[in-house]
Amino acid sequence: MSVDRRGAAIEIAHLRKQYGEGPGAVVALDDIELRVAPGEFVCIVGPSGCGKSTLLRILAGLDRQSSGRIEVEADGWAVQNAMVFQDSGLFPWMSVEKNVGFGLFTRGVPAVERAERVAAALRLVGLTAFRNHFPHQLSGGMRQRGAIARAFVTDPAMLLMDEPFASLDAQNRAILQAELVRIWEETGKTVVYVTHSIEEALLLGDRTVAMTAQPGRIKTIIDVPFAHPRDLMALSASAEFGALKLDIWRLLEDEVNRARAELER
Repeated sequence: MSVDRRGAAIEIAHLRKQYGEGPGAVVALDDIELRVAPGEFVCIVGPSGCGKSTLLRILAGLDRQSSGRIEVEADGWAVQNAMVFQDSGLFPWMSVEKNVGFGLFTRGVPAVERAERVAAALRLVGLTAFRNHFPHQLSGGMRQRGAIARAFVTDPAMLLMDEPFASLDAQNRAILQAELVRIWEETGKTVVYVTHSIEEALLLGDRTVAMTAQPGRIKTIIDVPFAHPRDLMALSASAEFGALKLDIWRLLEDEVNRARAELER
């Protein structure tokens, strides 16, 4: 797999997403302004229903904004993105190897090149020994590794991740978080990562974008001060990490309470 270390620059200006019209209209996102630098790892946190996943789907081209603009640039080359969801989405009737190579197959990549890139992607996520296994033969963590390999094999400039480890147990989640950081440090891709976990956002990201409850607006953006490479377990135990986690929770506490009050009406 030929890995291009250049990521995509993302510029979001005055983005708004509204569902429906008139009195029953629902505003999911309102006046979103954000710039992501090439190769940056940005995490988005906020209360349930604040539009985090909607924003990611718009970036992926799976949905359209009602107004505003998004510009994605990657040094003049054609921008590709790949998305990883909470569920791996692997086809149950395909082996790991065929799942990972499916996107290349649909793009008409020649068989020899496809095999080389799939082999490299499987090495990247530690699944070479399981290339001929089917999804039902894998643990949840291994299936997510397969989904990450499938995303990286297309050599995207932009990787979009929607709570990819939320359904995993704590141990597998910690292992895959560390793996993702390692892969990102090796490849330099631009990553936009949605999570409900403040801790996960601080462990993984260069910056954390905190959003308000619906309608989703950017409440604040926090520069994460921890250098790379990161030892995630040691970092999570540090006093500095705990203090920053608490600061962000205090920022979001009012939003969480407001969202809960809306649900109880």
